[in-house]
Amino acid sequence: MVTAGAHDAISAKLVEVTGFDAVWVSSFGLSAAQKSMPDANVLTMTESLEAAKNINAAVTIPVIADCDNGYGNALNVMRTAQEFAAAGIAGISIEDATFPKRCSLYGGKHDLVSTEEMAGRLRAAKEATREHPDFLLIARTEALIAGLGLEEALHRADAYAAAGADALLIHSKSKSAEEVLAFTRRWKGGKPLVVVPTMFPNASVEQLHAAGFSIIIFANQALRAAVTAMRNQLSKLRQEGRAEVINGSIAPLPEIYDLVGVPEMQRREESFLPPEKTPTTSAVILAAGFEPELLPLTEKAPKTMLEIKGKTILDRQLHLLRSVQVPDIAVVRGYQSGAVNPPSVTFFENKNYESTGIAASLLASEPHWKERTLVLYGDILFDRAILERLLTAPEADLLLVMDRSWGDRPAETPVPPGTELVLTEEGAEKGVRFLSSEKPLKIRQIGQKIPAAQASGEFIGLARFSHQGLQWLKSAAAAAGPKADLADLLTGVIQAGHPVHALEIYKGWLEVDTVEDYRKAWAKL
Repeated sequence: MVTAGAHDAISAKLVEVTGFDAVWVSSFGLSAAQKSMPDANVLTMTESLEAAKNINAAVTIPVIADCDNGYGNALNVMRTAQEFAAAGIAGISIEDATFPKRCSLYGGKHDLVSTEEMAGRLRAAKEATREHPDFLLIARTEALIAGLGLEEALHRADAYAAAGADALLIHSKSKSAEEVLAFTRRWKGGKPLVVVPTMFPNASVEQLHAAGFSIIIFANQALRAAVTAMRNQLSKLRQEGRAEVINGSIAPLPEIYDLVGVPEMQRREESFLPPEKTPTTSAVILAAGFEPELLPLTEKAPKTMLEIKGKTILDRQLHLLRSVQVPDIAVVRGYQSGAVNPPSVTFFENKNYESTGIAASLLASEPHWKERTLVLYGDILFDRAILERLLTAPEADLLLVMDRSWGDRPAETPVPPGTELVLTEEGAEKGVRFLSSEKPLKIRQIGQKIPAAQASGEFIGLARFSHQGLQWLKSAAAAAGPKADLADLLTGVIQAGHPVHALEIYKGWLEVDTVEDYRKAWAKL
């Protein structure tokens, strides 16, 4: 049997998937990983047991726990053996060091209990685990570590075997395997032998098996490998300040998902949980266009990348979407597309942005359409409350956010170019004081040709579309032509007899179309 040390559940899983026969729960590894403290009985039995349970639950191969000196005298050992056996741990190792112990590989003096006391510990452990006949009890002698010599090690091993130990671990900190090999040549006790070749790493599994060792434990190599790898990659990450510099040197996320059982969790969700009642929602940000009105601000990047007090418009939109649990976001790029590269976003390209309208950008994002898709223009800023209302509004296939404050404008105020006005079946409602409708209002007309005085409100560039609604828009695009904007498609849908609805709001948003709009945004935010 060849086993390797683990210090937590995921390192144990790696021991299993790399083909080892069993997991060794190393007290050295637990002390370092759990408490960042020396291996000197700093962990209690309860802490070590809890770690062993977690490891045992993560793997299907046997788990053997390093229980040091049993955490005290024979009575302490009885409880230790009972608890570990009852927890389903395959076996434990008890050593003949005094309590508190000192790691075998540390310098300084190593004190051992008498042979008789250690034999009593072992008899107590066997007595405590009579109901678990397959529970493996390994007796570990530190005689060679303490400098007591080969004869003492043989004497103690004979006594421990007679006391009921199922296997004997002969430990040595010699830089050559010769010391433990000399033991095997003289051992006549008939019990299996265990070795930990930490200090003589040149000794191979084949050599140690041939010499008579039944169990070989690579006790702390996984912990040491993890320390080296983490230090190296964290140093690079700190120096460069970008996660991508270490992407090629670390495990990809899907590998971690597999190790921790995400596929099985998903299978159980499908089998035992009721179907999700909330439709899957994605978001598409349309940011392909170029507006000369904003030059020179947009000379090197589209207006969605304009910075306002430390954050771009796009950054603010992404933050809001993620804050309401809509992480599945796509951005349609066009003008200066290389400047639009936020992380964790899907990109689509409208390379013909100069000769096409917003409708072409929407159609380019079709692979990202879900049961419900939020669509927003890349130049708008809005309150989170508006987004929350849109997400929780009653179901409608095509639901546009409409600002009722349009009616507050003086009649003589010019209508800005590109303003998309909305006329609902209820008509215009003037005055500051009014109550927004709780239910969506049916739209009769949308676009730039509605007389300003008759408009019910202004479409702010934020909408929620169902999959069916998007298919209606796609059909309308075929007749609308390449330069169609979203209002053109919605007009086609209305003319085809399909319903389009408006969700009323009152202010709480900004659109950055001009340099003056940009100045206002700086003042407002």
